[in-house]
Amino acid sequence: MIAVLLLAAFCNVAFAQQTKKLTLQEAVSLSIQNSKNLKISHAKIDEAKAMVQQANDAKLPDFNVSGSYLRLSSAHVDLKTGGSGSGSSPSPNQAMYGMATLSLPIYAGGRIKYGIESAKYLQRAAELDASDDKEAVVFNTTKAYVNLYKAAQAVAVVKENLNTSKSRDSNFINLEKNGIMARNDLLKSQLQTSNIELTLLDAENNYKLATVNMNLILGLPENDGIEIDSSFINSVTDEKTFLEYQSLALQNRKDIQALGFRKKAAITGLKSAKAETYPTIGLTGGYIAADIPHLLTVYNAVNIGVGVKYNIASLWKKNTKLMQAKATEAQVNATEELLNDEVRFGVNQDYQNYLLSKKKIDVYQKAIEQATENFRITNNKYNNSLATITDLLEANTALLQAKLNIESAKADVVLAYQKLLQTTGTTNY
Repeated sequence: MIAVLLLAAFCNVAFAQQTKKLTLQEAVSLSIQNSKNLKISHAKIDEAKAMVQQANDAKLPDFNVSGSYLRLSSAHVDLKTGGSGSGSSPSPNQAMYGMATLSLPIYAGGRIKYGIESAKYLQRAAELDASDDKEAVVFNTTKAYVNLYKAAQAVAVVKENLNTSKSRDSNFINLEKNGIMARNDLLKSQLQTSNIELTLLDAENNYKLATVNMNLILGLPENDGIEIDSSFINSVTDEKTFLEYQSLALQNRKDIQALGFRKKAAITGLKSAKAETYPTIGLTGGYIAADIPHLLTVYNAVNIGVGVKYNIASLWKKNTKLMQAKATEAQVNATEELLNDEVRFGVNQDYQNYLLSKKKIDVYQKAIEQATENFRITNNKYNNSLATITDLLEANTALLQAKLNIESAKADVVLAYQKLLQTTGTTNY
């Protein structure tokens, strides 16, 4: 029984800690599929579609049916027919009536037409907003993927350095026992090993947090492990000049396009507000039936006609809807100018950051070559009693930092490039 329970517990732990290897493209696909932000965006699109349907329904006829049954209490009816007579007046105790009305708008000054146009523009803007949100999801996923890669590389590099440091400590212990090394030098080496162990604890903690963040973005269980495919490091292709990127941004940015449709909706709203001063004409029809026992019976009372409605008060009242529409249009125009400035600056900033990240790789590559050679020379000097243990440990620390920097820089190039693609609206997912 105990063996069965232990086996079940082991299976549960193994299931809860599955490790899945994911490429960057697979991670992006999962995040798009499970993104809560995109679900909100799609709900907004559905809301916009409903508004379009509502606007279209305004040009369809309205048909209403109503009916009532009334119970009367000792009703006294005195019919004034103009004749004379001594007959008793009826005293009905109930009444029933029903009516059906049909109305069809013929002319509404353009309100219906402009309402449909405005709703369609806003629907298209909502769809473009969703595309813009998708590009943000792609970048955030790439950022989380890069951070996870950097965290994993940090753990690997620190572990390698820790193993080297422990091996060096073992050699130094033997030297100290044989009286060849001073105990103080051994303690310095062991202190550095302890510091590396602390660094490893921090690196492993960062890796765990990065894994949890990645799982949440992808919609996976928090405890699942993720194995990074390092081939994404070489995914940067199709580089362009700054002017080309800027041109692409102004052409492809979804938020600029969405604002363009909102501008059209604002212009259409302006036309609709002006139409408020025009009369409305509609075709009306109806049917009435009524029954008051012993008094009145009506059936087949059909009516049809044309109705005209005009608010004469519009001649002296301010058209506040028109004022609001003008204010909305002014806001959209100002927002458009501001957004264009932000896009130009954003492209410039992200392009410069991308170039900087590439240059850093060259610098870090030289640094790691220098740190490797420095450690080799310092180690030889130490073996020949020409350098102190402090010099050796400092050279080792510099080599460790150089290794971490180069791995981080390689991943940062991919992230900077993806940010540039997002800013220019050319995310290729």
